[in-house]
Amino acid sequence: MSTPPGEYYTEERWNNWLDRLREEDIDPDEEDSARLLLNLQDDTAIAVAKIVTEYDDDELGEEAALEELGRIRDIVLSEVEFDDEEKLMLIDGVQTSLVCVFYAAEEYVAGGPAEYDDDLTSAAALEEYVRAAADAEEQEDLDTALAYCAKAGTLLFEGGTLDMDVAEEIDYGLVAEWVNGLDSLGTALADPEVIDEDDE
Repeated sequence: MSTPPGEYYTEERWNNWLDRLREEDIDPDEEDSARLLLNLQDDTAIAVAKIVTEYDDDELGEEAALEELGRIRDIVLSEVEFDDEEKLMLIDGVQTSLVCVFYAAEEYVAGGPAEYDDDLTSAAALEEYVRAAADAEEQEDLDTALAYCAKAGTLLFEGGTLDMDVAEEIDYGLVAEWVNGLDSLGTALADPEVIDEDDE
């Protein structure tokens, strides 16, 4: 196994990102601030992508992969304390986006990619799952919406791609946040380069 357990992502790494957010003036409408938030999200997605890739390459067993995903999920989705309410809301948005990334990874490791009709490409099936999630959210069935988004995410691990045009069709809400997380996951799978916490 190329990466020892516990070294895909650490609590210290997460806290370093949070410390940067505490120190900097954050305006999500400004490019530097937006990039910092996106890097925070992408950094976690890269760790998730590496775990699942090593699982696919038989370098990591199912139990170890699920354990590592759970460990990182506990770090990243734990309650964050910020004095600045606006920053707290921005962090909450990142955490919400990453919820679906973890669900998708765990579902893929435990059960493989979601099924879809033979006449569809994986990209088309992925979009169908996203639209089904949006429909479920409209019906206020958030558990089903998350399940559909997670199924869409499992197809990313199989090589599917997410066309973000579909995101523009979705009203802002949880599904839009989850799709944002899946976009980070897709990017991480395509280019799993570690982000330097000091990158500007």
